[in-house]
Amino acid sequence: MSSTGQVNCHLIVNSKSGLNRLILDQSWVEFVRQLEYKQLWKGGDLVKVDPKYTSQKCNKCSHTAKENRKTQSKFKCVKCGHSENADINATKNILEAGLTSLARRDI
Repeated sequence: MSSTGQVNCHLIVNSKSGLNRLILDQSWVEFVRQLEYKQLWKGGDLVKVDPKYTSQKCNKCSHTAKENRKTQSKFKCVKCGHSENADINATKNILEAGLTSLARRDI
């Protein structure tokens, strides 16, 4: 295959991944829109939480470090030693952030 063919193939792959990213982003936009609509309809609150570093933050001592995540599924805090499934740990951090956000709204 010529270098031109390789370049064209690379451009197609990059274009497709960009399209896939756009579609995925739109899916999330629609998902959030539907959640907001349902919460207004049923009477509830939708709290958006920034997920940054929630998978690296210890839900016991709040220490945040990249080293806390040695693998995709395992979390172990390098400061206090707390250990659990990484998704569970991140979920607890997101819940805490949401509850904190709700508490600030009530003030």
